[in-house]
Amino acid sequence: MLYLSRLLKYSMFYCGGFMDFTYKFPVVRGIQAGREYFIAMVPLKMISKLFPNESEYVLPEYRAQRKLNESRIPVISKYITDNRDSYVFSALAASIDGEFRFHETSEGMGVGILEVSMDARFLINDGQHRKAAILDALNEDETLGKETISVVFYEDQGLSRSQQIFTDLNKHAVKTSNSISELYDSRDELAVINRNVILQVPFLNEYTDKEKDILGKYSSNLFTLNTFYIANKKIVGSTDLSDTAEHFLVSFWTCVSKNIVQWNELIKKEISKVDLRENYIVTQGVVVQALGLIGAYFYHNPTLDMNKYLSKLQVIDWKRNASQWKLRVIRSDGKIITSNKAILLTAIQIKKEIGLRLSEEEQHKEAQFLNSINI
Repeated sequence: MLYLSRLLKYSMFYCGGFMDFTYKFPVVRGIQAGREYFIAMVPLKMISKLFPNESEYVLPEYRAQRKLNESRIPVISKYITDNRDSYVFSALAASIDGEFRFHETSEGMGVGILEVSMDARFLINDGQHRKAAILDALNEDETLGKETISVVFYEDQGLSRSQQIFTDLNKHAVKTSNSISELYDSRDELAVINRNVILQVPFLNEYTDKEKDILGKYSSNLFTLNTFYIANKKIVGSTDLSDTAEHFLVSFWTCVSKNIVQWNELIKKEISKVDLRENYIVTQGVVVQALGLIGAYFYHNPTLDMNKYLSKLQVIDWKRNASQWKLRVIRSDGKIITSNKAILLTAIQIKKEIGLRLSEEEQHKEAQFLNSINI
């Protein structure tokens, strides 16, 4: 172990002969698809030297990476600096375009030194946004330079192979759902509150899928965690949340769940989940978001008797074929409209039916809608 700790140092020096000046990386050697690759721990302060910025524009077909999205860099950089003691990064992947050789240690087991000519180029196959964000974060906090990131080195075998590496690394990666990200996220205050709210409202806890963003026709659940995250964001916002935010959300959704007739019929097994999905709109994401706008109204008007108004949800006709939802949230072909406009128009209709006053903007939007359908 002492030998390895001494070995794990980054260095570059003159060696003469094979390669005049070289980088030396302590690495672990592996084999994939019959080809060598090497994993090194590279100090963050060396990233700019190994991977200089490519300022010249190159057509997509002549590069091995997507074009850098500049807007993502400050977001990732802020993630690093805001979470200085807990940030996590996956490895960079790079190809070595030039001479290199591997010297295995006497212990073997694929551990050794990767010696790379300083005339070689390192081409990033995956991780350019992480690399750019690290450089940006280093400008804010120089002490990051002593920390390391793992880099997986491949032998460069031309543009076509580099493009294929990029494709393989990204095409077959499975993107996590928003719901499961929010389930596991302990930094996002709203995500934590959202989970707590779902757990404290029995109906929501029973029928909310905490992993998926899209539910099948015969799913045992009716809602997704992400649906309520978005709705609760409409109600209380996502930053500088007060201590009362969670308490209000629990009270609001508890009251909603008690006053939507079809939800209670499901509990009593008087209606099936399939029937509820197919013939009513009250499990649709657009309606949950609209209820979020209703919740926001009460949140910002705390003197109103919320229970009194929400009790009137019981008399709303939530059937898909009810005339008030036509073209507001149901298209002429019977499919659900999921736009922000549909969310607002649905919220307006709910406010009208439970007796809440419309704002001037809502009155204007409602008038526009009614004129558009010739009412």
